[in-house]
Amino acid sequence: MDISVVILTCNEALHIERCIESARRVADKIFVVDSHSTDGTQELARKTGVTVVEHDYVNQAQQMQWAIDNLNLTTEWVMRMDADEYLTDRLVEEIKSQLPILPADVTGVYLPFDVIFQGKNVKHGRLHAPEILRIWRRGKAYMEQRWMDERMVLTEGKAISFKGRFVDHNLNSLAWWTAKHNNYSNRELAVEAMRMYGIGSDDEALKGRNQKKGMYYRLPAFFRAGVYFSVRYFLLGGFIDGKAGLIWATLQAYWYRFLIDAKLSEMKRELGKNPTPDQVIAYFKEKYNIILK
Repeated sequence: MDISVVILTCNEALHIERCIESARRVADKIFVVDSHSTDGTQELARKTGVTVVEHDYVNQAQQMQWAIDNLNLTTEWVMRMDADEYLTDRLVEEIKSQLPILPADVTGVYLPFDVIFQGKNVKHGRLHAPEILRIWRRGKAYMEQRWMDERMVLTEGKAISFKGRFVDHNLNSLAWWTAKHNNYSNRELAVEAMRMYGIGSDDEALKGRNQKKGMYYRLPAFFRAGVYFSVRYFLLGGFIDGKAGLIWATLQAYWYRFLIDAKLSEMKRELGKNPTPDQVIAYFKEKYNIILK
């Protein structure tokens, strides 16, 4: 297959071999870009025969764009996978049969996905269509430069959607999940601060997505976490997924979203009214080691 797969890693020993084995079903060229793992991720990856490179990590967006710009990608198509993901049989067959015959004006492919959480496929309670641009023609896409929820954006052509799914199935514990989302809350806070104070990129794709997020943040702080839970759990059917659905919706709303509001309140209190962009930038550098730009 004329496709390369790029996998970003940091301490993914639990997942990396499964991911590579899955990627190898559609690609001969697999690149692992690792940010100084200490759990043997690089060694496990090298044993499989894939190309492993090491690069300092700032955030997912910068790491992926570095990979696009600096890896020896020579195939027609490029695919991004996270280390805790794998491809379903249907998606493998679809990539093999459909990708080679796509017309030249199709430069990207959206892939739907499932999430396995607490041993259950949580199919309900999603706010957005469960698909994402994961395959693109080499040289025809770039990575949005944002701290959270970064996406690939096509520079030309159009995208289609495949029906086959990939699966996000992280094998770590809930303790790991909550620690990860604590870090995510810092990054989401950074994105919101940049929107609030007019800091950052003029990228049109970012502007559109920031405006949508702004609708959520126009709701009253803390109260909106309850609205978020109610929409996901009741209106969108999260309750159908049983106990896993309840845990998922509760943690997403009252751990993650509520925590962001608490940190937002703290930020406003410490910065005071009408802080300058330089003050906001200094705050995030000192408190979270995040460079806003």
